[in-house]
Amino acid sequence: MTEEMNLGGSCIREQDGVAAGTRNATDKAIISKIDHTLLAPTATPSQIIALCQEALSFGFASVCVPPRYVELCAKQLGGNIPVCTVIGFPLGYNATSVKLAEAARALTDGAEELDMVIHVGALLMGDVDSVREEIALMKKLAGSRIVKVIVETCLLDDEAKMAACRAVTDAGADFIKTSTGFSTGGATAADVALLRKYVGSGVRVKASGGIRTAEQAAVMVRAGADRLGMSSAVSAFGLASVRRD
Repeated sequence: MTEEMNLGGSCIREQDGVAAGTRNATDKAIISKIDHTLLAPTATPSQIIALCQEALSFGFASVCVPPRYVELCAKQLGGNIPVCTVIGFPLGYNATSVKLAEAARALTDGAEELDMVIHVGALLMGDVDSVREEIALMKKLAGSRIVKVIVETCLLDDEAKMAACRAVTDAGADFIKTSTGFSTGGATAADVALLRKYVGSGVRVKASGGIRTAEQAAVMVRAGADRLGMSSAVSAFGLASVRRD
C-alpha cells in the first residue's frame, strides 16, 4: 500500500509506512553524504527553491548551486542545510584573484562550502606549487568553512592525480573532489580509491560526475567517497520530487 505525506512543503511517498528512499540504513547513510546539486545553466529560481525543499525534506548533506543563487538558498534553508557553491567553475583557469573575489562574495552571501576548480593546465605542466598556493589562499579566505578541490580526474594520469593529492593535502583543504561533471568524464570507483589512498588522512574525498543511480552511489562510497555530488538523487533513491519548471 502506498500513502503520501507532506513534509516541509513537499511530498514524500510512503510504502507500508516507510518513506521511500529511507527504506534501510544504507540508503539513509548514503543520502546523508549527498550534495544535492543543480548547476545546469538553465537553472531557475523556482527550481533552486524546490532543490532546497528537497534537501530539507530528505536530509541531504548540502545543496550545491551556482554562485548567483547562494543568497536565495541561504534564505530558504535558514542554516538547517549548508549551502555549497562552485568557484572557477567549470574550467578552473580564472586568475587566482578572480577566484578569491568570487569566493568572498559567495561567503558573504551565505555559502558554507566552496567547491573550487584547480588550474588543471598548471598541474599538468608540473607547476604543483602554484596549484597548492592557490588552494591555500582559498582555504585561508574560507577559514572554518569547507573547501573542496575539484581536480578533474578524467584529464589526469595517475601521476598527476597523486600530485593533486599532495597539493590538496599540503594546502590544508577539507576535500579533494573528482570532477566538475562538465568535462570528458566523471567519477570512477578506481579514481576514488586512488584519491583515498594518496590524500592525507585529514582530507576527505568527494565523488562527482555521472553518479545517477543508488547503486552507483553505493559503489563510490565503498571505494572511499565521503561525499557525493548528485543532481539526480531524488529519482535515484525513489524520493518524491518537488521540482517545478
